[in-house]
Amino acid sequence: MNIAGTNFPSLNQIGNEQPSRITPNEVQSNFSSMLKNAIEDLNHIQLESDKQTEGLANGNVENLHDVMISAQKASITLETGVQVQRKVIDAYNEIMRMQV
Repeated sequence: MNIAGTNFPSLNQIGNEQPSRITPNEVQSNFSSMLKNAIEDLNHIQLESDKQTEGLANGNVENLHDVMISAQKASITLETGVQVQRKVIDAYNEIMRMQV
């Protein structure tokens, strides 16, 4: 299940992966590219919604339903991104509080 066009793997895909030896550098690179792609997808959805809303205001869009669906999709995607960011920050803070 991909949420709002993002490239997050589904839970089934995560559980079925074979354990392999991945270097910390590869993990960092994979995580940063996944994060970058997710942010770019979120930005693309926001820009598309803005474009359709502007077209509606100018009278270039005939179907109001598509504009409203696009705006709602952008809103949900942004809210999901904010919630993921909040969870990542919470996890980071929890790791920083751990005693080594």
